[in-house]
Amino acid sequence: MSQTIKQIESIKEFGGFLNRYTHDSEVCNCQMTFSVYLPPQTETQAVPALYWLSGLTCTDDNVRVKAGAQRYAAEHGIALIMPDTSPRGEQVPDEEARYDLGKGAGFYVNATQAPWGKHYQMYDYVTTELPALIEANLPVIAGLKSISGHSMGGHGALICALKNPQAFQSVSAFSPICHPMNCGWGQGCFSAYLGADENTWEQYDAVKLIEAGANCSGILIDQGTADEFLTEGQLHPESLQQACERAGIPLQLRLQDGYDHSYHFIASFIGEHIAYHSKALKQKTA
Repeated sequence: MSQTIKQIESIKEFGGFLNRYTHDSEVCNCQMTFSVYLPPQTETQAVPALYWLSGLTCTDDNVRVKAGAQRYAAEHGIALIMPDTSPRGEQVPDEEARYDLGKGAGFYVNATQAPWGKHYQMYDYVTTELPALIEANLPVIAGLKSISGHSMGGHGALICALKNPQAFQSVSAFSPICHPMNCGWGQGCFSAYLGADENTWEQYDAVKLIEAGANCSGILIDQGTADEFLTEGQLHPESLQQACERAGIPLQLRLQDGYDHSYHFIASFIGEHIAYHSKALKQKTA
């Protein structure tokens, strides 16, 4: 695996630096871009990392511009790792007529079907290739990381944590797609990326993973009550709540009155999520 990254941008914020990098991804077979916020503490020591997975149509740029997370990351001494949501490049297949399939809609799965399988390996990218790259090149503590995300990225955060409970110290999400096998977004992407056999879809569905025995130390979710995708039946937090109750997984499902699906909602509560992860990461090092 190549360990080479190229820095293409650096901006000072809150005493640290918001950097952007590119590298040649072996698992996605294309050049990938990701952003990292390195808090001021990294001038003298390595720090824990929080991986943020963004939602449909996003790149690494959305969260770093809109969420206001860097202020809290600086306060807690946590590096923010912000990957893209899909492979990119002219050679990468896309469905231009759809926002919910193809570029910007990788769904954090390892695709098995043509033409997607060669490039759309976002699960391996997020859980294996990118962490190895980060830990080899940047001042983060090897193996000490948590994960969060929004919408499609919330789905990604949940499945990554449930499938790798020893790798991530904590998990949270904003408005996650909790049960993608039971919503239009998930059904459309899973059938394209994974094929018609729904048994193969279950390894990327948080509710199904929990029902099959997957576990984690706890989950924090914020969900706005005015979220249009909640009322359209795309998110299904109640299904996750029921699965967690049956499995004995501690779930904080906070219904936030009047908030929608946007980054205005995320920015309102991102500080509490970073504090949640900071506590879990510090407990690991204590």
